[in-house]
Amino acid sequence: MTSPPTESRAITKDEARDTMELLSLKNDDLDPRLPPARIHGGSDHIMLAIHDRARLAEMAYDLDEGRDVMRQHGVVTIMLVHAGDDRAFPVGNAFASGGVLEDPATGAAAAAFTGYLRDLGWPHGGSFTIRQGDDMGAPSVIEVGLSDEVGSPVHVSGNARLIQADR
Repeated sequence: MTSPPTESRAITKDEARDTMELLSLKNDDLDPRLPPARIHGGSDHIMLAIHDRARLAEMAYDLDEGRDVMRQHGVVTIMLVHAGDDRAFPVGNAFASGGVLEDPATGAAAAAFTGYLRDLGWPHGGSFTIRQGDDMGAPSVIEVGLSDEVGSPVHVSGNARLIQADR
């Protein structure tokens, strides 16, 4: 898919307080290389980068409280990321607004995060790899291609898996 134009901005104090309280995060948990942001690539997300991969795997929160926080701030997901290296990122996407704790593959969030990284000047060589859903047992690999043009659309690809409906 090709995203719409991407954009990002710093999160507000209220967004920071509410999302960090929801996810039981402290300022010391955050990776200062990737400042917290409100990111957009088709829908709005709050992105928090954490420096400890193990902390990402521990993501937990109250579903009803998460839904309230996401509705209050007008976001679809709260994206937790870990900068594993410069071009590969394990992520978790809290998706209480959709009625589940975590979404195993979120193309719009991957697009928004990629636009944020590019606009931040993060080295990319034309692509990033987003690994999502590993910690929930539903791994997805999302590849995102991009140019250097600030705010421009990005190209998202990956594999999907068939989910059978109960009959």
